[in-house]
Parts: sequence; C-alpha cells; structure tokens
Amino acid sequence: MNLTTVIILVSVLLIGLFAFIGRSLYRRSVRIRNQLQMSYVFTNITHELLTPLTIIDASVERLRKKAPDNRHDYDLMELNIARVVRLLQQILETSKSQAGELRLRVSHGDVMRYIRETALCIEPLMAKKGLEFTIRCKPESMMGWIDTDKLDKIIFNLLSNAAKYTGKEGKVIVDVATNSRYDKIIIRVSDNGTGIPHEKMKRLFTRFYDGEYRKNATFGTGIGLALARDLIYLHRGTIQCESFEGQGTTFIIELPIKKNAFSSSQIDESHQINPEHPHSNIIDLETNVESAQEEDTLEDLSQDEADENAYTLLIVEDNVELLMLMKQLLQQHYHILTASNGVEALQVIQAHDIDLIVSDVMMPEMDGNELTTRIKQNPDYSHLPIILLTAKTQEEDRNESLQLGADDYVTKPFRLGDLQVRINNIIANRRRIRRLFLQQSTEENIEQVKATAPSADNEFLERAIRCLDDHISDSDYDRDAFARDMGASASTLYNKLRAVTGMNVSGFIRNHRIKTACRMAQENPSLRVSDIAYRVGFKDPKYFATSFKKEMGIQPSEYFEQLRG
Repeated sequence: MNLTTVIILVSVLLIGLFAFIGRSLYRRSVRIRNQLQMSYVFTNITHELLTPLTIIDASVERLRKKAPDNRHDYDLMELNIARVVRLLQQILETSKSQAGELRLRVSHGDVMRYIRETALCIEPLMAKKGLEFTIRCKPESMMGWIDTDKLDKIIFNLLSNAAKYTGKEGKVIVDVATNSRYDKIIIRVSDNGTGIPHEKMKRLFTRFYDGEYRKNATFGTGIGLALARDLIYLHRGTIQCESFEGQGTTFIIELPIKKNAFSSSQIDESHQINPEHPHSNIIDLETNVESAQEEDTLEDLSQDEADENAYTLLIVEDNVELLMLMKQLLQQHYHILTASNGVEALQVIQAHDIDLIVSDVMMPEMDGNELTTRIKQNPDYSHLPIILLTAKTQEEDRNESLQLGADDYVTKPFRLGDLQVRINNIIANRRRIRRLFLQQSTEENIEQVKATAPSADNEFLERAIRCLDDHISDSDYDRDAFARDMGASASTLYNKLRAVTGMNVSGFIRNHRIKTACRMAQENPSLRVSDIAYRVGFKDPKYFATSFKKEMGIQPSEYFEQLRG
C-alpha cells in the first residue's frame, strides 16, 4: 500500500468521522432546540393561565364581600385556585430547568428556624389526613446561606408526597441536623406509608413518571420529585431515597449552607432570611382560607380629605376581563383610567393628570418594563409611582423591574385587596411627605425628600428651590416664569409639584417665600416685618401678613416678638 492510498483511506475515514460527528451534533442541536421551544410553549401557556386565575380569584373575593354567608364555598374555591397556581408554578420551574434558566439566590439567616416554620405550614394537611407529624431540628437554631424560594418547593414536594402515600394514623417525620463541620444541613423526610417497589426506584426522579398514583387513589403529575431533585442539584446538594415496600420511605437531602459554597452571582447580600414568613406557595394547604384584607380606607384621612384629594389611577392590562374587573373594584376608591398596552398608556399619560400607574408586565406592542423605563426616563413623568403585575415569580424578574424604577411588584394571581393595600401604602407615603413638607423648613424639606423619595424627585425639588431663591425678591416672578426656568410646561410643573409636595405652583412659591422670611427673621430678628415682606417678593405687607398666618398659624409680628424675646 503506497503513501497515496494511505492518505486517501485516512481522508475517507476522517470525512466519515466528521460526517458522523456532524450528524450527531445536528441531532443534538435539533433536540435541544425542540426542548427550548417546548420550554417556551410551557412558559407562555402558564403565563396565559395565570391571568384568568387572577380574574377567578378576584371574583371569588368580591362574592365573599357581597354574600359572606357562603364562606366555606369560597374557601373551597380559593383552595383549588391556589392548588392550580402551585401546579402552574411548578410547570414554569420545570420548563426553566429544562432550558437551563433556573438561577440560585442564597440569603443569610437562621436556616433551622426557617425550615421548621416552612414545614409547620404543611401541618394542616397532615392533620386533615389524621397523620402524626413531627419536626425535629438539632440544633434548633443555626445561621447559614440558602435560597428560600427553592427550599420551600423542595420541602413542599417531599412532604406532600409523604402525605399522599401514608395512610390514616400514619407518621411523617422531618429531621434536620448538621454535619460535624457545620457547613451542611441534612434533611430527612420519613414516613411509614406504602413504600416504593424496587422496580420503581430507578425511575423515581424521572420527569412525568406517574409512580403509584392510581394504585393509591391520589393525584399526581410526575413533576414534583423531578423538580425537587433539580432544585437540590442547583443548590449544590444531593438527594437519596431509601424505601421498603409496605414499610415506608425516607428521603435524605444534603445542602451546603456556607457562603463559600456559592459563587458571587448566587449570593444576595441585600436580603435576610425571615423565618416568620415562609413562602406563600404553600398557602393552599391551609384548611380554611380567610380573607386577608379588609376594606380599609387611607390611614389618617378624613372622608373630606379623601374626596378632595381623590387619586387618578391608570390601569394598563391587555386582558380585557381582568382590566374591567380591576376597574370595577378600584373605582370605588379612585378615579380610574385604562389602557391595554404601553403605547396606549403613554398616550393617556400625555392627555390626563395621572397620580399612579398599575401595569401588567407581559403585553403586546410595549410591555410593562419598557413602559416603566420610558416613564422614569422622561422628566415630565418620572415622578409617577408604578406598580407592576406579572406572572413571573423569579427573584431576578422582580429585581429587573425594580431596577428599572418600579415602586412595587405584585405576582399573579393576586387579591384585589392586596393590590389596594399596595396602592394605599404608596399614596399614604406621598401624603406623609406632603404633610412634613408643609411643616418643615426648606432645608428640612430637601433632606426629607432625599430620604423618602426617588432621586429624580430630589433633583427636581432642589432645582425648583434654586429657581425660587434666584428670584426671591421679584414680586412679578409667577408660575409661568417659574415653569419657563424649570424647562417644563405649566401643567407638567403643576403635576410634579403636586406629586412631590402636595401643593400647586402658586402655593409652592408662596410657601417658599414664607419659609425664607422665617429664616431671615431667625438670622436677624431686628428686621421689620415690612422689610422682610419686600425681600421675599411681596408687594403688600398686609398680604404678606395674611399669607404668613395662613402658612405658619401665627401673625408675623407675633413670630418676630417670640424671636426677640
């Protein structure tokens, strides 16, 4: 065999090898692409289903208020709504796991207490089935790093499985301990139920494997254990199962809890674990669902104040049914305007005076995040508070929206009472700022706004006060001149001042002149009232005296006497 023949043979072999590798890579890429496409399909379908569930839940809430005698029927409806929501959220997590999009965010806190409180939330289900439920943590308290969202789902899936396969008067035990180096926790979930046949063990964590559901007359999707395993692996842990048919099953999970076990991108320094508030995705296990919110009005407000200062809300939602339902329920408390996407919302904002925006995130033409960005980047509208509604439940989705400037973030499905509380909290905070603004000096006002308001409001207020200081003695300096110097229209200046200070343009100018007069009097009490009146831009000392008493509750002559005496 000569060299040429050898070269030809080697070339043919290499071409064949490359062709084989190419076909394999192509098949793999097609398989991955199909998996990603299915993941997107699952994600989109789940998002679409969460919106009508919100409508159903809100309708049940309304019925509960109108006909409270049917309480147990409402409990049952809300119980099943919550169960469907939990299933949809599991599908979302599963599709993200398949697409490699699951992210870990660990926080620091008392790991043992958190696990105990989370497991205790499942106690009503155990009691309903007549099971003896025991939780043992040794030690009872230990600090560490965990992703509470992922750990909630792990505990829920393992304990709900234990409840399914354990008969009445059976036992379910949660044992939590640490290793000798105190860098891991070991969670053992044990039951004395039916156990798992040996031939089923190999496929135990296979996604969509239906296990023994039919045999045990229970419902299952085959998602829970597979998702729990994925979440444990994401947490850099391990899971094992020991089971004997007819005797029971034990799942053993090991999770690292030291900070150095995680990368910097997985560590969330800004939040602490709160063991008093386990995750709400296990609310459906409560035996009775109570209405979480009452029909509260704004705190510290009389009815006259509420009518005089009625807020105008813009609701932006592409689902017509949910949009109309929110409008119907919220218009009892606010003036309501509506839009079906971000483009329409911007047109409404330009045409009307808006006080607060409630917007869905996922919408056609322009979504809620882009709408938030547009609003917060526009100096004419950057003062508007925004609450975003979304079916996305991941912490990174929430953080993205908050970083864009959203003031609050509500996940679907939500209760209208909860949304109203969020709205009221923002409004009440604005009112507190306004009251303090009227009571404090100019310098105190700026510091107060800096401490409680967005940075754009800080810059706006400081610029407004500089404009007035530059023209403090000019009695002809009015709202039109003020608006020109601020580079805004008269209506825009009015809206921003009302949002930040609660005053109209003329009232803000007058208030600043009076506060400047107080500062001048404090610096030089020997000045006459008329001298100060002219220095702060009042043509008529009598009108100055009237304005001073209106703002300060005392005549300027009495105020000056107090300073001198």
